[in-house]
Amino acid sequence: MQLTVNSFKRRLATGELQRGLFCGLRDTVAAEISAGAGFDWLMFDAEHAPIDAAALLPILQAVAAYSVPIVVRPPEGDNVRIKQLLDLGVQTLLVPMVESADQARAVVAAVRYPPRGVRGVGPSMARAARWNRTENYLHDADDEMCVIAQIESVAGLAAVEEIAAVEGIDALFVGPSDLAASMGHLGNPSHPEVVAAVDDAIRRSVAAGKPAGAFAVSAASAEVATASGATFLAVGSDLSLLAAATAQLATAAETDRPE
Repeated sequence: MQLTVNSFKRRLATGELQRGLFCGLRDTVAAEISAGAGFDWLMFDAEHAPIDAAALLPILQAVAAYSVPIVVRPPEGDNVRIKQLLDLGVQTLLVPMVESADQARAVVAAVRYPPRGVRGVGPSMARAARWNRTENYLHDADDEMCVIAQIESVAGLAAVEEIAAVEGIDALFVGPSDLAASMGHLGNPSHPEVVAAVDDAIRRSVAAGKPAGAFAVSAASAEVATASGATFLAVGSDLSLLAAATAQLATAAETDRPE
């Protein structure tokens, strides 16, 4: 068996605009529906949503029939949690709350085997290695790993250039919600100061030679992000879509109810 090529990482390098969906539902059918919708990538959220390693496995199996690249956000940049995700077959990580070059280097080390890193070696137990059936997995796996550092605090903003300079960090992603809270605008990611900070972080990342992405909270913010140089955007989430659609239907049903 051959190692799976990380198409998301390769498209990042080309600068092609990629639009993705954040996924928080731990349901395999919902995952399949999203995988076939036409997005350029899907991100399954193990930070805020109840998706642990056990829940993620059947999701990955369900979407394997589709060509859409998968990104996973771990709860933190802990090397034990990351090891479990990589052994399941995850190749691209969106790591939250990266605030320094030291943190970034630790995450990069977590996705690489020794001597380049500290990833634990267990290919006979790993779906990623097809249980030792993937040819040269231990020697080739590092090259297909993609690490995205999420910038979502004032401290992270201050360290954009240092984080971008870390070898093995493939891109930076700006998260407006936590950034807004860190800047004193809790619950208001559209505040002008937050919008300006997102724009600044994207521009500085690109200037430092690293692709940049962002969560576009609106069509206007998507336009601003792409104008700033962002080449991958999260344009929504499955949970928000479900919440909005069900509320809309309930409102419409109430309006249509005969007197």
